[in-house]
Amino acid sequence: MEIESIKPFLAVAVTFLGAIVVALTPRWPNIRDGSSLVTAALMLVITLSMIPAVLDGNTLRYTLWSLSIPSSLSIAFRVDAMGLLFAVHAALMWIVIAPYSIGYMRTLNEQAQTRYSLCIALVMAATMGVSFADNLLTLYIFYEAASLFVYPMVVHYGNNDAWAKGNTYVFYVFAVGKFYLLACLLAYGLSGTLDFSPQGFFPPDVDATLLIVAFILFLVGITKAVIVPFHAWLPPAMFGPVPTITIHHVGGVGVGAFVVLRTAYFMFGADTLKELNLGLPLMVAASITIVVASVIAMTKDDLKARLIYSTIGQISYTLFGAALLAPAGLTGGLLQIVTHAFGKTTLFFCVGAIIVASGKTKVSELNGIGRKMPFTMAAFAIGAFSVIGFPPFTGFTSKWYLFLGAAEAEQYYAVGVLAVSSILSAFYLLPIVYAAFFKDLPPGENGERREAPAIMLVPLLLTAVGTMLLFFVPSLFIDLADIVMGEVG
Repeated sequence: MEIESIKPFLAVAVTFLGAIVVALTPRWPNIRDGSSLVTAALMLVITLSMIPAVLDGNTLRYTLWSLSIPSSLSIAFRVDAMGLLFAVHAALMWIVIAPYSIGYMRTLNEQAQTRYSLCIALVMAATMGVSFADNLLTLYIFYEAASLFVYPMVVHYGNNDAWAKGNTYVFYVFAVGKFYLLACLLAYGLSGTLDFSPQGFFPPDVDATLLIVAFILFLVGITKAVIVPFHAWLPPAMFGPVPTITIHHVGGVGVGAFVVLRTAYFMFGADTLKELNLGLPLMVAASITIVVASVIAMTKDDLKARLIYSTIGQISYTLFGAALLAPAGLTGGLLQIVTHAFGKTTLFFCVGAIIVASGKTKVSELNGIGRKMPFTMAAFAIGAFSVIGFPPFTGFTSKWYLFLGAAEAEQYYAVGVLAVSSILSAFYLLPIVYAAFFKDLPPGENGERREAPAIMLVPLLLTAVGTMLLFFVPSLFIDLADIVMGEVG
């Protein structure tokens, strides 16, 4: 049943209002940062309040603006199981990112803290808009908004290197990303509508070749999904402060992966994907990205760079699951958005804590650091085990469903890709854990314990605990994924 509700709009509007308060309080940092925390909490409460209605099989709708003819040209919001799953994960991430980023920026006395906090709030507002978009027009507007608001964080330091990296971001996300706009225009021309539907919105008599062209344009244009070779914007985009990277997991690569899922299943529809064998190009792209990024990650001594390439590979598991065109595969892909966010956010939180407490940035510098930062490195180990896919950590859950989906679709080569990727993940993550706890500190370095400030340490411990907790109680996200399968199956 469809229910008229202002809640999805409120999730976006409250976050925009919070951003305005942040922008107006640069002279009062405590008020500014307090506003960020309150806004994150309000967004989480509003998002969680929509869970009971959706679990009961309802869909919430709210139209902000609409042309009378055609009605699909509107700014409208729709809360279904897929959108709510993504929104809940984003809201949970922000409730820990907000205090962590405050601690990081204040401890290092970073420049432009008000601008930085403003951009985070704006990215999160746009992310909510993407989650709850009722049609392709609304989705495109908020997708582009999220990309735009990230840019100041990419060029945060304002030096020549930052501007050069910002140019790379602009080229891939905005210039190459215009293929996404072209795909949207083609989709509208072929269908006469932009309204999402669980069965897709293309009429049955549309030329198959044009549908294939539209699908390829979407894959190329949604560059935030970091499919190789369109991933090259992400490593430069991570040049800013460490919390930027965690925002990218939600409003960057997370949004990209979600948009691919929404496009594939609510624009084309499962039947069309199967009939035209469109899962094949998506599977090939995802498989290449997973393996190539994992191999590159193994070669990086810079800790951030190693984890960035890990992110490129790991987020493609979501696309991999969608490409299987099997219920368990799509469930695994949806769960991967959540499990990857918890595991990888934990890892990057730990990276920031290491930088703040020790100034170390390279893998080769981490020998014995577990003795100096036992809580941080224990959390790092938990995040690493989850990303690899070990039980009892939540990363195992999504990968288990992906394995089931590959078997269900009888695509056994896909099982091989998953196995190889897990092995490569172990090769680039486990040596860090081993060096931290089982190797001696460098000569002359004392073993005095020194963790990051509590405002940073507590969030990383919370995400580490969440990484384990979600293994044992994943029911909310699995229930939402099951509803998605009921809608698109």
